Amino acid sequence: MVVDSAQIGAIRPEGRVDNNLLRFLKSDDLMLLLPYLKAWAGPADKVLYEPGDEVRHVYFPCGASLVSYRVALDDRPDVETLLVGREGALGGVVSQGRAPAFARAVVQFPGRFLRMEAVELEELKLSSVTLRHLFDRYADCLLAQVFQSVACNAVHTIEQRAAKWMLAAIDRTGDTGLTVTQEQLAGMLGVGRSYVNRIIGSLRARGILATHRGSLWVQDTEALKALACGCNNEVRRHFDDVLAGIYPQPRRTP
Repeated sequence: MVVDSAQIGAIRPEGRVDNNLLRFLKSDDLMLLLPYLKAWAGPADKVLYEPGDEVRHVYFPCGASLVSYRVALDDRPDVETLLVGREGALGGVVSQGRAPAFARAVVQFPGRFLRMEAVELEELKLSSVTLRHLFDRYADCLLAQVFQSVACNAVHTIEQRAAKWMLAAIDRTGDTGLTVTQEQLAGMLGVGRSYVNRIIGSLRARGILATHRGSLWVQDTEALKALACGCNNEVRRHFDDVLAGIYPQPRRTP
């Protein structure tokens, strides 16, 4: 669906909305949303919601922007439960307006977003059954991702989970350069930094990964895939079953 760049701002050069969920909408439903969508620039580490906050906005990440949902566990660092990028949305997508947030939502990779008032989206869903059903199906995909994350954290090794996280980020951003420190990655995986340091050192020694000033650069995507668990594939499969086409395609190594 080609749109007017003056209306929404966060689009591709050819005039397409750079969010797969919005692009999946039927033309009539997208036209309903367009007057309410506003461009918003999300800086790195910007907290969108804290637990208990009233969710006032719905965010649609565009391009390489990425948001991490994190849950606090007593005095331990936050543990990541969900990544949301250009395949989806966050905040009030299926709730009845301004429901309180359960987890912290943080901009992991900065970039462009489209956002609108949660109450406005709720009103529009009341006027369109197809719009309401689409967001309900997307919520099912989010829940599947959380289920898979719980199982992954319980049974897979730290190396498998670290490789899975990096591949998930690459899929969503389209970039093998990931702006994340080893300390941040350890916190999101819920493990000590020393464990992640050893894994990153091993990946670097095998030529799979390079590090530079708070960034990780994946040099051999296929080798990283061989180390990762299959959880990303399971999530992608469910997305394709429920909402075929919105989950970002895996990056192909030349």
